[in-house]
Amino acid sequence: MHDPRANAPESPDWQVPAAGAARLSWEYDAGRDRLLALYQKGKDKQWDAVTRIDWELEVDPYDPIGTPDEVLAIHGSRHWDRMDERNRADFRRHAASWQFSQFLHGEQGAMVCAARIVESAPDLDAKFYSATQTMDEARHAEIYSRFLREKIGLLYPVNDSLRELLGDTLRDSRWDMPYLGMQVLIEGLALAAFGLIRDLTDKPLPRQILAYVMQDEARHVAFGRMALRDYYKELGDAELREREEFVIEGCHLMRDRLRGVEVMENFGVPRKEARELSEHSEYLRMFRKLLFSRIVPCVKDIGLWGERLQKAYIDMGVFEMGDSSLDLLMTRDEEIAERLDRERFAAEESARVAEVAAVIEDGAAAEA
Repeated sequence: MHDPRANAPESPDWQVPAAGAARLSWEYDAGRDRLLALYQKGKDKQWDAVTRIDWELEVDPYDPIGTPDEVLAIHGSRHWDRMDERNRADFRRHAASWQFSQFLHGEQGAMVCAARIVESAPDLDAKFYSATQTMDEARHAEIYSRFLREKIGLLYPVNDSLRELLGDTLRDSRWDMPYLGMQVLIEGLALAAFGLIRDLTDKPLPRQILAYVMQDEARHVAFGRMALRDYYKELGDAELREREEFVIEGCHLMRDRLRGVEVMENFGVPRKEARELSEHSEYLRMFRKLLFSRIVPCVKDIGLWGERLQKAYIDMGVFEMGDSSLDLLMTRDEEIAERLDRERFAAEESARVAEVAAVIEDGAAAEA
């Protein structure tokens, strides 16, 4: 999957020194009913990426998502105008690879953070659910890795902004920070990005992948909301302000995460100009704003809504998203995945019926 322009990382491993203590709970009572119900749902909804996804579907590596060129920040620039169709197709491939590579890196980070929550959460019901989420995130990393290897054939390294937020999340010794950094910020932004692409693409394989991954992620965000909402009610003003500062910094990093400057640089665009193209792209401005449709209402819901945080969201132009209904968004995510299953399996059943009918007809013709 190597392409010299994809900037291979200096080392295949990244070691993050982790602080904090592992916690074991000897309280084996029923725990919180809501979290235990989510744990049961997590067990019931486990699935196999090898069999549920139709990997036989063809994907054009030079147009893997099928979105219009207008969504590319470089579109309409002097650099785009100079490209022939072959170079433009190559750019589409790199842009899709970069985006799905960041999804892959985020999922691996989510897997590690979920494992940290199993280790550090004080309550057994939270440990139970996080164990199912760790498996979910492993499945998602498996899926994105396979899509990049087999369908696009190109992998980009982790974006600096995502790497920084992952490092901040993993290095923090407080048990709630993997929840806040991963469940709320990284997973919240990923959900919004997945949903935008899922609803835009006309390609069946990436649509399947995104719909099924989002079905899992909806549970993960619900878990973070439940656990943090209860805990933050107990914190004082100073402790809440510390977490709000973490959220503000994380939101700025997440806003910068999906610019794709590295791709434009690899096609000869100077970094400063690439950043300007990304900043002024009408589509990407809308995209960056919509990325917060899952984060802002979640932050408000868990009780981090101080004046400084509200001002930061006003400055970013996303404050009004605090009134969005996360429950409605996640219900829609569930329904889309289930409808996709029904449509796929109905089509397969029709094909089998037609095949059997054809065999019977051929047999009758042979006897005649």
